Amino acid sequence: MKRGFSFSLPVTVVVSAIAFIYFCTVFIFIDRWLGLMTSPGIMNAVAFTGVAVMCVFNYGFAIVTDPGRVPSTFTPDIEDSEVPIHEIKRKGGDLRYCQKCSHFKPPRAHHCRVCKRCVLRMDHHCIWINNCVGHANYKVFFIFVVYAVIACIYSLVLLVGSLTNDSQNDERQSADSFRTVYVISGLLLVPLSVALSVLLGWHIYLILQNKTTIEVLGPSIFGWICPTSRDIGNGLRFRTAYDGISAASTSK
Repeated sequence: MKRGFSFSLPVTVVVSAIAFIYFCTVFIFIDRWLGLMTSPGIMNAVAFTGVAVMCVFNYGFAIVTDPGRVPSTFTPDIEDSEVPIHEIKRKGGDLRYCQKCSHFKPPRAHHCRVCKRCVLRMDHHCIWINNCVGHANYKVFFIFVVYAVIACIYSLVLLVGSLTNDSQNDERQSADSFRTVYVISGLLLVPLSVALSVLLGWHIYLILQNKTTIEVLGPSIFGWICPTSRDIGNGLRFRTAYDGISAASTSK
């Protein structure tokens, strides 16, 4: 399901940064180091363009794809033998019900204050895609981060290679004319490479642990910087250690 498009300043900043980095990488770093008309230059330009296209493609899909709506007819079936356990409220023990949306919430669904609705398997609301990261767009978001990390590191290597080549050829006067571009690119690529690598590592950990950001860090974004959290979810009705124990006891 696709969602409507609306103007977002963070998204505009990301698109502008992608365009700037792509232009500098292909037409400055590769050209000055390898030459765009040489075989190594063409190969690197094609490879980087491919990574950039995949990055933009997945970024666009992460923006326009609806993260997942809770069906208005959803009602937990406590007598369903295939669903032996249900998520309940911490206080009172009732089945999870959203007062704002006026319907029950499936496991791992949360109400987003920004989107003003419940989102299936909500991970977090990301301002950089102007959308929630949830059940339907988590994969494209993750793949976008993977390609973004590759693109940033790739561009950074080409930047360093271009600078090294200029210094070896003693092209000081020519290099001075591109100094501003090198400085701006470096200030963009270094923190982006670090931040996106950390983000990628974090989501790899979440995937391996079968968890979401909200379950590990808590529902409040202000508590995400804290080293501990009492809001770790137990993965009800998702593959967890419980399923292994239950299967083992059944086979005996």
